[in-house]
Amino acid sequence: MQHDEVVWQLIMHGHCSFRAKTQTQNFCRNEYNVTGLCNRSSCPLANSRYATIREDKGRCYLYIKTAERAHAPKKMWQKIRLKRQYAAALAQIDEHLAYWPKFLVHKNKQRLTKITQYLIRMRKLQLKVKPKLVTMPARKEKMEKRKEAKAEAAAQLDKAIEKELLERLKNGTYGDIYNFPTLQYKNALSKEALTEDEKEIERDVMLEDEEFFVEDEDESDDDGDSVEWLDEADVPLSEDDMEDMTTPSTSSSSESEEEDDDEEDRAAPRTLSKKRRTRRPHVEVEYEHEHVGLQRSQR
Repeated sequence: MQHDEVVWQLIMHGHCSFRAKTQTQNFCRNEYNVTGLCNRSSCPLANSRYATIREDKGRCYLYIKTAERAHAPKKMWQKIRLKRQYAAALAQIDEHLAYWPKFLVHKNKQRLTKITQYLIRMRKLQLKVKPKLVTMPARKEKMEKRKEAKAEAAAQLDKAIEKELLERLKNGTYGDIYNFPTLQYKNALSKEALTEDEKEIERDVMLEDEEFFVEDEDESDDDGDSVEWLDEADVPLSEDDMEDMTTPSTSSSSESEEEDDDEEDRAAPRTLSKKRRTRRPHVEVEYEHEHVGLQRSQR
């Protein structure tokens, strides 16, 4: 017959393969331990009447051990499946452990609570999207880079060979000696023709834009450079101008003529620049000084 106190004395003072010693306290690695601590009330080996809760594939099970089944190790633990609902599982524990020590009942309920909490966290983590980490060895990466470089070089070489063959076929260097696939040759020619047509269309568009811009400039020049010529009789003269015309002084008249010429020469480029900038309509007036000839004849 099993004696619990003798078993515990042997485990306590002897050797136990499930014990894990630390500086503060000792822990138990037995899968049926309800608390995970190495003490008299929590040891599943030293208690012939014991109960614990375990989790298997997301479901909780209540394991019960009695002294009546101690002689049969295969049938020592009774396995009871608990419901998924937390309240219903607690009611089952109370039902099956009705006359058991309160310590075991309380610890089993605590263990059920912890298991249900981490099962809920597991379900939430499974619903979240996480990046899958895949190991890539450095040797394999180097091999792939080399393959990519070789493939690029081969593709460039194939394109160069294709262009050279097309030019030779256009020029007729081979003549009718070789039988080449006409369908591929026509497709290549059609692609080149499409590219040439697109270039011509772009050139035509550019030329049309330039012509439209030149026409706009011509219209603006025609609008701004209109000149009108008037006779002397149509030009109104002020009293000062009449006095200047009647004053009999040859020296002043000659000096005034020279000054007028100089001013006209200086003002000419300014007027031209103003014309180019503003392009506004203007009027040119010609003056004839007859009194100078009269004064000279009188002398």
